[in-house]
Amino acid sequence: MERRTIGAAALDVGAVGLGCMPMNWAYSGSQQRGDRSLRTVHAALDAGVSLLDTADMYGPFTNELLVGRVLKERRSEAFVSTKCGLLVGDQHVVANGRPGYVRRACDASLRRLQTDVIDLYQLHRADPEVPVEETWGAMAELVSAGKVRALGLCAVGARAARRSGAPHVYDGTIRQLERVQQVFPVSAVEAELSVWSPEALERLLPWCEARGVGFLAAMPLGNGFLTGTLTPGGGFEPDDPRARHPRFTAEMMAANQPLVAGLRRVAARHGEEVTPAQVALAWALGQGRHVVPIPGTKRECWAVENARAADLVLTAADLAEIAALPPPRGSWD
Repeated sequence: MERRTIGAAALDVGAVGLGCMPMNWAYSGSQQRGDRSLRTVHAALDAGVSLLDTADMYGPFTNELLVGRVLKERRSEAFVSTKCGLLVGDQHVVANGRPGYVRRACDASLRRLQTDVIDLYQLHRADPEVPVEETWGAMAELVSAGKVRALGLCAVGARAARRSGAPHVYDGTIRQLERVQQVFPVSAVEAELSVWSPEALERLLPWCEARGVGFLAAMPLGNGFLTGTLTPGGGFEPDDPRARHPRFTAEMMAANQPLVAGLRRVAARHGEEVTPAQVALAWALGQGRHVVPIPGTKRECWAVENARAADLVLTAADLAEIAALPPPRGSWD
């Protein structure tokens, strides 16, 4: 697999990463099985994937424990990204950016991950009650202590920015980045980027590119929609966040089918074995050498399929066809 070097810390990773969250948190709880998830992570590493993305809040904690079981055997093959800053309650999630908490959270993540160092430690969300510079300063101390190699920041989601009425969806994230960059270099930014959520292309991606900051493209398959495997009106399990997401109503899924149809047409030109999901990932990879998509999955076959997207080169005609597809629709349109 192609390699990519991202960020000021020269992070060396495979072109496609693996989002581990769905393996035991949030998506389709009845389909989450520990042994199968372990096989999936191993299959991804075998296919050339190196970046494993997790967070302490996923589970909470169980996702890091899962990744740690793999790292115990294959630490030298993996690039580990985890996150701190969010606490999960019974019915809510709250931010905690206090320096003391950040230090304790890092030590706990290291134990669960069964490793001596975290390659990329990301701030999941800034705490509105703590200056982000204080939180980032505590994270920088972890680098000095040898517990962390590089720091990253997760962007506030585009959906939340739309609700706030911001003129540009990632303005708030860029302001945070400008502030923390004065304290310690930002090596990577994680934000949603896909054919149906391209908002990061406007300002956030150029900000990263101009500064040599890596970009981890979250949800590059549109939470599964761009794979073409979901049926409008098919329904989701009650614990699946897509059951409450405005783009996953039967009406909106039907309205956005032209996007999937376009990806299918492009895939067909590249051979029978090429899938819409691989085209969607190749599109994300084509947005810049510093972009690494991190699709999530629970199954070995899909992890291997996603990894192979790194070998798919889209032509100018492919990209033009994708660019000409109808803009994605949602309840906010």
